[in-house]
Amino acid sequence: MFTNRRPRISIAHLPTPLEPLPRLTALLRGPQLWVKRDDQTGLATGGNKTRKLEFLVAEALAQGADTLITCGAAQSNHARQTAAAAARFGLACTLVLRGHPPAQAQGNLLLDGLLGAEIVWAEDAPITERMEEVAESLRAQGHRPYVVPYGGSNPVGVCGYVAAMEELLAQAAREGLSFDHIVLASSSGGTQAGLMVAARVLGYSGRILGISVDLPADPLRRRMAELATATADFLGLPLSFAPGDFAVEDSYLGGGYGVIGEREREAIRLLARTEGLLLDPVYTGRAFGGLIDLVRRGAFSSQERVLFWHTGGVAGLFARPTLE
Repeated sequence: MFTNRRPRISIAHLPTPLEPLPRLTALLRGPQLWVKRDDQTGLATGGNKTRKLEFLVAEALAQGADTLITCGAAQSNHARQTAAAAARFGLACTLVLRGHPPAQAQGNLLLDGLLGAEIVWAEDAPITERMEEVAESLRAQGHRPYVVPYGGSNPVGVCGYVAAMEELLAQAAREGLSFDHIVLASSSGGTQAGLMVAARVLGYSGRILGISVDLPADPLRRRMAELATATADFLGLPLSFAPGDFAVEDSYLGGGYGVIGEREREAIRLLARTEGLLLDPVYTGRAFGGLIDLVRRGAFSSQERVLFWHTGGVAGLFARPTLE
């Protein structure tokens, strides 16, 4: 494993399950559908950021940090997992969240407080700028903060999904499976970038399709190309990536980031009622809604096998009890 050369700590429950979706496959009459259960990584309801945090927290501890700082939306799954990792390793945690405090803490925000994180609201300021101000303030007080980037998406964090792709291919080989397509929610780009780095090295010939939840395709492709190239360099791999190497579908942005529409509601209800599997309202709900639409439009043949990479976020459901 080429990520072995980088510091890593054990947090996630790995390997995560690889499961078929037989009832939904039969209902949609399309390709054979499977799911990779990174909602089961085990860190305060799990999610994909846990894999990234195995590398990020290892670096923080190696640097002698006493505080983790990160940023995100009010219902950030990444912020909640960062808070949980900090608690597990005896670190303080400050979360810089977009906007203003809500009247009531629910979902991920409720868990952030339970996990002991300090919440700083960015209000009208850009969250990355506010995060740097918080970090400088802590340094001035004698603390040693480690700044975890938005989504954990830098070359250190992306190593988590380089390793994840290797895990998937080993699982598939043991079970005699191959996947023609891998479909996932793509936002900060780190998960898809890591999968692509490993796919290039390990010779995976299928398509990795990111369904964007907030950005148009072109800027997202550019971000991922830069991130994948930087990650390969970080790992000592002689690889470079161009935007055209990344498959991105941006037709399902709907009303914008975090705005729940009928596509997300249908996907959440359909997967729950056919397979007993929960999606979140922002990321996997949107991405799986896109996958359902692609199946219905005949984008995949019935002979193909399609893997949906479930990136977690189920705690966000409990901030939207009516899925309005």
